[in-house]
Amino acid sequence: MILITTVSLGFSSTKKIKDVQLNYSATKPLDYTVALSHQDIVEIHPPFLGKSFNGFKEALAFSESRGNYFVVNNYGYMGKYQFGSSALRALGIQDRTDFLNDPELQEKAFVSILQRNKWILKEYIEQYSGKTIRGVEVTESGILAAAHLAGAGNVKRYLRSGGTVGFKDAFGTSIRYYMKKFAGYDVSHVEANRTAKI
Repeated sequence: MILITTVSLGFSSTKKIKDVQLNYSATKPLDYTVALSHQDIVEIHPPFLGKSFNGFKEALAFSESRGNYFVVNNYGYMGKYQFGSSALRALGIQDRTDFLNDPELQEKAFVSILQRNKWILKEYIEQYSGKTIRGVEVTESGILAAAHLAGAGNVKRYLRSGGTVGFKDAFGTSIRYYMKKFAGYDVSHVEANRTAKI
């Protein structure tokens, strides 16, 4: 008999499917207990994404599109990470429909645009990381997230001006907000690459 207990937020239920009893309860988030037999009980703790690179990607994607690969906003930005046409062209992606319908391509494009932005901003990352601008500690991940929002050129202007020259997108989201929201993630393994393409 296999017994699986998932723990999430605010519910409790028991179901039996093909001689397998599933117990769900909500005492703490995302813990599982699996009983493989009456004597063997194994606890499984799914990985907490936290400040990892995957945590960075998923947090940014949630902010951009709620993690939806297939969405196009009112301004034509598309996919999980809300790419515009110029960014897609820079990465060598010509067919917007193929891009929108290919989650794997979107993930590769996101890494490639990070690599390009890291190359463009590498001196700024070295110079400004650890400093505080307008009450926000500047980090590598914050800079890269802000570049995804506003473009590397706007991030350079923001940093050089000490935060006085800002940028807001059509929804009112600012460079400062993205620098704060996405600070402290581990993006150290992203290699700077001026010519990254798909």
